[in-house]
Amino acid sequence: MLMISFFRIGIGRLLELETNRVTAMAAAVANLFWILIGVCFVVAASAQPLQKPFIVNGCVYCDTCRCGFETNASTPISGAIVRLECRDRAKWVLKFSKKAITNSEGKYTIPVSYDHKDESCKMVLVSSPHPTCNQPDLGRNSATVILTNNNGLTNNVRYANAMGFFTQRPLALCPSLLKQYLDYDESL
Repeated sequence: MLMISFFRIGIGRLLELETNRVTAMAAAVANLFWILIGVCFVVAASAQPLQKPFIVNGCVYCDTCRCGFETNASTPISGAIVRLECRDRAKWVLKFSKKAITNSEGKYTIPVSYDHKDESCKMVLVSSPHPTCNQPDLGRNSATVILTNNNGLTNNVRYANAMGFFTQRPLALCPSLLKQYLDYDESL
């Protein structure tokens, strides 16, 4: 009889331990559930549109002297098509793309509603409507743009470096213009 009594106490204690273990597991699963809900909330909140969207400004010019930089003889290109591309930094997969067309002053503006903090963004030349100035300058055919609020900048306006197309033939005044630049550089 004593043996049965110890056996019942042992079984009771085992059942109590098992119940406590199941309760602890249920609590851990509940905690994990709430952690996952929190993570989902953070991810969803980070994908929300910005209250104050970014504005990307830039310009496109015709390099009439084929110098690889803007000169006094450079002219703006109206109707040029540019594209903003944002790519994943790890796999270089395109995550965002948006086109714009330059105005009569060769300028463009692209509004961007989302923060692209983990992406590499740049403006790229797509095409020029100018029949004699449509060859992209390989040194000036793209411009990096930082589209995140996690960099210390307080303004939402971002400026891309000017991008240019080469003319097929340099203008006749280009040699004298470039000489002026060289003379100015040597006087420093």
